[in-house]
Amino acid sequence: MIKYLGSKRTLLHHLEAAFMDLPKGSEVLDLFTGTTRVAQGLKSMGLKVHANDHNTYAWMNARCYIAADKPEVHEAATELLSELQTTLPSPGWFTQRYSHDARFFHPDNGARIEAIRNRIAQMGLGPDLEAIALVSLMEAADRVDSTTGVQMAYLKQWAARAHKPLRLRVPELLDGPGKATCMDALECARSFQGQAAYLDPPYNQHNYRANYHVWETLIQWDNPEVYGIVQKRMDCKEIKSDFNSKRRIEAAFTDVVEALNVARLVVSFSNEGFLTQDQIENVLRSRGHVTTVAVDHKRYVGAQIGIYNLEGQAVGEVSHLRNKELIYIVDPDAEQAEAAARRVIEAAAS
Repeated sequence: MIKYLGSKRTLLHHLEAAFMDLPKGSEVLDLFTGTTRVAQGLKSMGLKVHANDHNTYAWMNARCYIAADKPEVHEAATELLSELQTTLPSPGWFTQRYSHDARFFHPDNGARIEAIRNRIAQMGLGPDLEAIALVSLMEAADRVDSTTGVQMAYLKQWAARAHKPLRLRVPELLDGPGKATCMDALECARSFQGQAAYLDPPYNQHNYRANYHVWETLIQWDNPEVYGIVQKRMDCKEIKSDFNSKRRIEAAFTDVVEALNVARLVVSFSNEGFLTQDQIENVLRSRGHVTTVAVDHKRYVGAQIGIYNLEGQAVGEVSHLRNKELIYIVDPDAEQAEAAARRVIEAAAS
């Protein structure tokens, strides 16, 4: 898994507990899937997961981890990645941009990443194998990057890991079918029909496409027009989410909640986000009984190490290391909602 701001890895057991009573095979939507950590947990529980995200790199994660069925692809994926590992380095526009103009990857690894990505593009792979190859490459690149966790800056000196040779690994695939889409959240919410949905929307001004613009470019492989010291994609200026706007987020959240055709709704949202607990609960009450559980949570890696400028220099100090993740469980049956909340609390205590 790539390093990811807002990842719910440490909250996964709490979130799984909120869905534990659903019968196996129930259809569940992860609307803002990101790295797919929660979607993977739900798939591992035997639920049929639909994972969605409007960013291409996140959609590729979903194609790999949620849509692909391990028994059908694992052997072929292992052979494919072994073959790709033999690809000789070949520097070009990607290496120039992200190893020289910006310093996200050591030039040796930049040239390896570029050569492997070009080869994947030329192989005419089926959708599952293509997704597995691209996610393996993205994760391999993440293991040798030279950042503080997001791609808004890079370190002034190469990180120790940046000198390590790029190594492809077979992603930890899961058994079972699933679905992956790259849709606007509201459009996806309107089209989904199932038993439950999980919402982990952006909660502040930080745009995930901008935070992970190199991954977006690595997956799209479109040699985009760029700007700034970190060679950010120009479409980071153009593609905006209402969830990143303090003025528009409440209306956007309300529209998505009202559009969903599900009984159970689980929402996770930081207490440092644009919406207050009262605002969120007021929106959710239209869907049923609301219970809220607060879980102590370590802040994202950038907040733990300090504030850096675009040249990778420390310019601010850490203010605090922990916050509260608020988990909202909504169900038309009050007893079901309360039971789910108790399971989440028990998971938090264990």
